[in-house]
Amino acid sequence: EVQLVESGGGSVQAGGSLRLSCAASGFTSRTNSVAWFRQVPGKEREGVAVIYSEDRGGTEYVDSAKGRFTISRDNAVNTVYLQMNSLKPEDTAMYYCAAVFSGGYWSVTNRWEHWGQGTQVTVSS
Repeated sequence: EVQLVESGGGSVQAGGSLRLSCAASGFTSRTNSVAWFRQVPGKEREGVAVIYSEDRGGTEYVDSAKGRFTISRDNAVNTVYLQMNSLKPEDTAMYYCAAVFSGGYWSVTNRWEHWGQGTQVTVSS
């Protein structure tokens, strides 16, 4: 059974940093693509970043995250991270990781089969 457990969220002031973790079980993150999404109440879930399987390689980011966020994986602990720097109040959201990508455009939510429960990030001005 695939399980994704997010952690690392919290409350920070604008300009601060957080590192989110997505611990995976039931599959190997190295051979699968994993993405981070975020959602605020009343809005659609937005793709933030993806790290593709090692076979495919590469990462992609939503424009608002480029230069501030970095997605990475640690194969030894089957965990994918999202390092978030220079946080802004508009980054406030529930952050989710997703795994098992069925292809197409990565930021489309229905292209991902498994989701975690989310971790809340709150950035105050």
